[in-house]
Amino acid sequence: MSIPATFDIASLRAGYASGATTPREVALEALRRAEDSRHPHVWIKRLDAEQVLAFVRALPPVPTLPLHGLPFAIKDNIDLAGVPTTVGCPDFAYIPTESAVIVERMIAAGAIPIGKTNLDQFATGLTGTRSPYGAPECVFHPEFISGGSSSGSAVAVAAGMVTFALGTDTAGSGRVPAAFNNIVGHKTTRGLTSCRGIFPANRSLDCPSIFALSCHDARVVLDAVAAFDPADAYSRHAPAEVPAFPAKFRFGVLRGSQRQFFGDYAAADLYERSVNRLAGCGGVPVEFDYAPFATTSTLLHPGPWIAERRWALGDFFETHPASMHPVVRQVIGAAAKFDAVAAFDGQYRLAGYAQTVHELWNGLDLLLLPTAGTIYRRDEVLADPIQLNGNLGWYTHFTNLLDLSAVAVPAGFRDNGLPFGVTLMAPAFYDRALLALGARYHQALGGSAGITPVQIAEQPLANDRE
Repeated sequence: MSIPATFDIASLRAGYASGATTPREVALEALRRAEDSRHPHVWIKRLDAEQVLAFVRALPPVPTLPLHGLPFAIKDNIDLAGVPTTVGCPDFAYIPTESAVIVERMIAAGAIPIGKTNLDQFATGLTGTRSPYGAPECVFHPEFISGGSSSGSAVAVAAGMVTFALGTDTAGSGRVPAAFNNIVGHKTTRGLTSCRGIFPANRSLDCPSIFALSCHDARVVLDAVAAFDPADAYSRHAPAEVPAFPAKFRFGVLRGSQRQFFGDYAAADLYERSVNRLAGCGGVPVEFDYAPFATTSTLLHPGPWIAERRWALGDFFETHPASMHPVVRQVIGAAAKFDAVAAFDGQYRLAGYAQTVHELWNGLDLLLLPTAGTIYRRDEVLADPIQLNGNLGWYTHFTNLLDLSAVAVPAGFRDNGLPFGVTLMAPAFYDRALLALGARYHQALGGSAGITPVQIAEQPLANDRE
């Protein structure tokens, strides 16, 4: 038997089809890789071998399921039956009797859960440093942050421990850590995949996210889990058809005066290169006004939507102050500044911004933005946790408020070896079209994924619903 060096879907499917390896061997190898001391603080709870092998034994003997034998990780604000959900706070932990719907669908499709991953407490942060379970590190340099809040999930994929991982994305949590670790992060359209069984950050905005080594792998996972859930009040029926992007598509790029990289000139150069690369895929760059997007972001942080995070914690916020990470408590505590009048004012302002952005799509098919304007060392974030976290959300905070779909893809490396990423954005339900275009962009970039030896090769994706 020969276990593939990497757990990308193509390698595992080939190994299973040829008989070179088995799901049992892969699952046990995934558990072994999950113990890699070079990447600390990734896991809050790893399953033991018997728990994992129980999922393996439930697989059919012939690999016909879409996710057959693929090891995956679960952000620890998402329920896995019988395993504690901590949301990054030990005193808040509970043991669910049922798995989240999205996890159930993955397991039913043949995927094998390996464990629960670390996160910024209560999914509040973009740095990966706000956890009592330690701070995961960028896989390329231990002094730099992994990004968050889905920190452990991103590192688990980038380090080659699992095929894919589940995260969540309310304000950028499924995109920023993808950019910092050279992998794909797909923020699903709100309501396209069920949020039932996911502890909410902002219930009206939350989206599951998929971390993978390629857009191809993210698409395979999406197709297995995207479905309307009548028991989730925020679930939505996807349109029967979503048009593909035209061969000569128009993509929005930032005006020079609105490009914010916080002094990171290497990131600015990589963004410009990414514009040229996407143009080489058939796109026509068109400058657009970023102002309404930036203004929308202020509604989320530090705006009235922070009160939705306070609602999610209920009495725990008042009764367990010492149990909370001090920065997380400070951020969520700002909800006290907003009353019902402020909440309605925010709703009315959002409607105006959304209408302005809606008009933008008359001249554009999608946007190309930096995923994050820069990356920080852990000591920098610890010294200034609020402002630097806000900087990281400059290009992400507005996305769910404006009901957009988004795919973060790698975009090259700085001279110091740290990765940079960009995000393709479009209106709701353009997920598959974005993944198809993201695959073409990623292939044009080339190179490897995460720190694995997986080479990004030609893997065509259809834009429609096959």
